[in-house]
Amino acid sequence: MSSERIVVVTGASRGAGKGIALALGETGATVYVTGRTQHEGDAPLPGTVFATAGEITRRGGRGVPVVLDHRDDAQVEALFAGVREKHGRLDILVNNALAVPDALTRKGPFWEKPLSLLDLLDVGMRSSYVTSYYAAPLLVANGAGLVVNTSSFGGTCYMHGPAYGAGKAAVDKMAHDMAVDFRPWNVAVVSIWMGLLVTERTLAAFAADPGAYDGLAATAESPEFTGRVIDALARDPELMNRTGQVLIGAEIAQELGVEDTQGRRPPSHRPFLGDPPVFSAAVID
Repeated sequence: MSSERIVVVTGASRGAGKGIALALGETGATVYVTGRTQHEGDAPLPGTVFATAGEITRRGGRGVPVVLDHRDDAQVEALFAGVREKHGRLDILVNNALAVPDALTRKGPFWEKPLSLLDLLDVGMRSSYVTSYYAAPLLVANGAGLVVNTSSFGGTCYMHGPAYGAGKAAVDKMAHDMAVDFRPWNVAVVSIWMGLLVTERTLAAFAADPGAYDGLAATAESPEFTGRVIDALARDPELMNRTGQVLIGAEIAQELGVEDTQGRRPPSHRPFLGDPPVFSAAVID
């Protein structure tokens, strides 16, 4: 894979997407970052696509901001038409965009929460499919590449209720099935389970209820950690042996010698949150 990689990271105004984009940008890549937030104050949390792109460039990459609503398929199609026109290829796609309704972490059964929680199946599950659909011809033309769906242990354990769980389980299975289709073109697809992240959202939660998060912050992953893992995977000569799998980011980091910021090595949450799914090798066209 070329050292001057062309990368698209969706949902990168803040949080995991921003961190992933920054880490990949530090490798010298051209990173397209998508998101809806154009100006500080447009969203409850800080961050814009322009700020992310600017920081990528300051770190030695080339950040390209793309204001985009992943509910609009035509906007996604236009994004990849632009990538095709400028570069003719794509090396890495990171499907990270996710609608996070305010009620997501509210306590109580699903029927006591608003139906707006289903938004995360639109921007999350569905948007990952659509983005991969329009990215596929560029990855295939390249003859190699990597697609990553960011996910979590919520794909198999109860986490934030059935809407969130269904969305994460779906992108995990999507990675497996897309890997079957992409394999002849040497394009790998994986889903990466992230741990607790120190993002703008979690920092606000820490501040609001410090006692509820005692001990967690010390082992939490930085938003850039998963980006470093993705970079290592993209360089791994055994990448195609991992395609179609659901990977725990902290465990792959240990295997490939990846450190988080400040030299930390975040632990895997497998012991108390469970194992990733193992899918059948059967293929029925």
